[in-house]
Amino acid sequence: MITQEQFDTEVKMIIANAIREDVGDGDHSSLACIPDNARGRAKLLVKDKGIIGGVNFAKKVFAYVDKNLRLDVKIEDGTSVSFGDVVMYVEGSSQSILKAERTVLNAMQRMSAIATKTKMFVDLIEGTGTKILDTRKTTPGIRVLEKWAVKIGGGENHRFALYDMIMLKDNHIDFAGGITKAIEMTKNYLKDTKKDLQIMVEARNLTEVEEILQNDGIYRIMLDNFDYEDTRKAVKLIGNKCLTESSGNINEDTIRFYAECGVNYISSGALTHSVYNMDLSLKAVK
Repeated sequence: MITQEQFDTEVKMIIANAIREDVGDGDHSSLACIPDNARGRAKLLVKDKGIIGGVNFAKKVFAYVDKNLRLDVKIEDGTSVSFGDVVMYVEGSSQSILKAERTVLNAMQRMSAIATKTKMFVDLIEGTGTKILDTRKTTPGIRVLEKWAVKIGGGENHRFALYDMIMLKDNHIDFAGGITKAIEMTKNYLKDTKKDLQIMVEARNLTEVEEILQNDGIYRIMLDNFDYEDTRKAVKLIGNKCLTESSGNINEDTIRFYAECGVNYISSGALTHSVYNMDLSLKAVK
């Protein structure tokens, strides 16, 4: 997993790039018709229902644009919201509020959608002991926000990127010449580079699970596109030797059945790549 310092750095870069992209050499619409000294107040209004996400990110955006903006937060991250709820009020320079508006809304709409879908999945497997994971199937450039939203919704983060976990998938295995060879080469690489990274290996069938288990030092086995019967067999076969993860085309109709097979984790790319943004708006308060 990434460190807090890496997380903070990613968030700062996202904000700086988003404002650069949106504002350029100036918000000329506001500059043209709103005096520099004009002050205003706006409310962030919910026009949908679900789990709100991105409140703490919004705080960072407003502070980046203008440290003198004052926020009055009424609803915190992870809270259920419905149409008409006011998440926060922001007060200060009218130009600054408008400068930050789109970055705040774009991020919060998407983060809220991800948090809402994650919470739905978490609720569907309640009581099974299985945990929900995200994947690297995220929007380029804003991965940290989308994984942050998964946490807000009650899920957990898989590896952040290619650098914080070894994950030997089908292509790695095939290019390397087989499972055992890929694992052996990986262990030698970690030894030579003195890197302390967990090793996860993908299995496509029970035969591959058996081969993986012949190797020590595996942190987790991912059962890729297994059916329920083979998932149960794999979990029994693996026992306490390492952790288990189900993945591949798992949706709201099937997720409970996979959880009841006894896997430790279920990962879903749909948490981040297939969501509909929550409808939010920022409205001036007269």
